[in-house]
Amino acid sequence: MQFKMISMVSMGNGGRGLFDLEKHFAFYAAYHTNPINVLIHMLFVWPIFFTFVVLLHFTPPLIRFPVPFSDDLSISSAFAVAFVYALFYVLFDRKAGSLAALLCMLCWLATHALARRLGFSLAWKVVLAVQLFCWTGQFIGHGIFEKRSPALLDNLSQAFLMAPFFVLLEALRDFFGYEPYPGFYANVRAKIKANRKAQQRSKQKFCA
Repeated sequence: MQFKMISMVSMGNGGRGLFDLEKHFAFYAAYHTNPINVLIHMLFVWPIFFTFVVLLHFTPPLIRFPVPFSDDLSISSAFAVAFVYALFYVLFDRKAGSLAALLCMLCWLATHALARRLGFSLAWKVVLAVQLFCWTGQFIGHGIFEKRSPALLDNLSQAFLMAPFFVLLEALRDFFGYEPYPGFYANVRAKIKANRKAQQRSKQKFCA
């Protein structure tokens, strides 16, 4: 009985440490409070992820497994990245995370077919064009609408990991009223408020 109570409390808080969804979401959400900027990210974040995975298909395999009388089996960096993202999202939240994981693996399958069709000589040009367009749109969103620097300038790895899941959760909330668990968004708002107060105090101490 006591073990079940502990497990329920742990799940209600969105995990701990590396898989603390509230912590990661609050960090990223603090940089994305303007509705127009959030919409821009909804449109551009997944194309950035998709085209990045396209480019990874042209890198050497990470691991090769020799198979007698057949071609070697290998794990590509494209599959590894998609799988790591998918795993993180499932561990963040089972329901929305499973959907995000499915999208990640579908991206891997689609990019594999696209990379083979385009070839490197054309693929890198398409990837460059999409990346430049999407990143420019996001920086405009931060500069004009959010009026705050992007999250990646403060924590690059956390921003890149959280961005696709953040926009998916925002879309699920806006269109379906989804919440990972009751009180999630209230807890996130409280964390954002507390973090901003801590930042203000540190700035005041630095100026003093």
